[in-house]
Amino acid sequence: MARDGSVVPADPQAMAVVKKKTQSSRSWILFDASGKGSLMDVDKYAIMHRVQIHARDLRILDPLLSYPSTILGREKAIVLNLEHIKAIITAEEVLLRDPTDDNVVPVVEELQRRLPQVGSGQQQEGDGKEYNVGQHDMEGNEEDESPFEFRALEVALEAICSFLAARTTELEMAAYPALDELTSKISSRNLDRVRKLKSAMTRLTARVQKVRDELEQLLDDDDDMADLYLSRKLASASPVSGSRGGGGGGSWFAASPTIGSKISRASRASLATVHLDENDVEELEMLLEAYFMQIDGTLNKLTTLREYIDDTEDYINIQNYLFFGQLDNHRNQLIQLELFLSSGTVCLAFFSLVTGIFGMNIPYTWNQNHGYMFKWVVIITGTIAAVTFLLIIAYARKKGLVGS
Repeated sequence: MARDGSVVPADPQAMAVVKKKTQSSRSWILFDASGKGSLMDVDKYAIMHRVQIHARDLRILDPLLSYPSTILGREKAIVLNLEHIKAIITAEEVLLRDPTDDNVVPVVEELQRRLPQVGSGQQQEGDGKEYNVGQHDMEGNEEDESPFEFRALEVALEAICSFLAARTTELEMAAYPALDELTSKISSRNLDRVRKLKSAMTRLTARVQKVRDELEQLLDDDDDMADLYLSRKLASASPVSGSRGGGGGGSWFAASPTIGSKISRASRASLATVHLDENDVEELEMLLEAYFMQIDGTLNKLTTLREYIDDTEDYINIQNYLFFGQLDNHRNQLIQLELFLSSGTVCLAFFSLVTGIFGMNIPYTWNQNHGYMFKWVVIITGTIAAVTFLLIIAYARKKGLVGS
């Protein structure tokens, strides 16, 4: 694919070849109001010229840069950055970045299915290089008269909410058994497993929180929601002014009609139902509110999981506190016993001194004719030693240090 804005058919085989050939960050897929998709490999200047946005807005969609989830309303486009879904939505077409990414492929299929309106009578056009994938799914669907940009926005919101909900469910299925196993058996393996799950939960919570905050910020500002009504702004503008503003993009993409030349059939149908009152944002508010409730439910699940992890940590800390408390109690009892034994040893040492003095084979004048004194000293010393030993045993039994 050429760098100057060449276009190729958006068939699955071509997408597979593109994925194997290059992982260029300039790869885009364009959907028109009839659901036809075409792969493109263009530079940022061509994109900026076509949808009339600034370079700072296009920089948000750069996969090499880390930007939080953002939904920006511009004069003729909606800049959408929701995790892996990076798109530019206009009143008549959708530009989706990196269509060969595994996480983006379901979004591509859903856009092909839901962008066409029922009863629009789409037929295959051109020389066969473009095709309509969504026509065979339209027969069983009810007619959706929402503006084109809202249908595309709904597909993106539904995809990101479902993606984050699925990641949350996977985390729950792995976390709860690991936490239960940790409470039953505290080991280094279980602790490391729970630590990794907690880190994954923290990262996922931050991602969900960013999407929720962006939706909440939009819901709180009517002016920001009014900027997303592209079909309303297109209807309020004259055809002549529309031709002056959007005619430059057709030079490199002849298969797509310019805004100045004509308004697509899907946009005309949507304009019939759009309110011309610029302050009326009820339709978009209901759409955003639905997905805000869904992403808020996902965040509540992660909050519940965090509380369960905190409760498990508290339980383990209590167990450790009780265990080490028992060790401290036994250590204190051993210290008391050691002190008591030391006191008894001092007492016995005194009597051993007396016994040793009397037992020495040294002639003393006061020892003559007083042999009975040795017997009494031995008897009294032995009695005191026996009583001291019995007191020590009784004390140890009372403290539970020895068995009965």
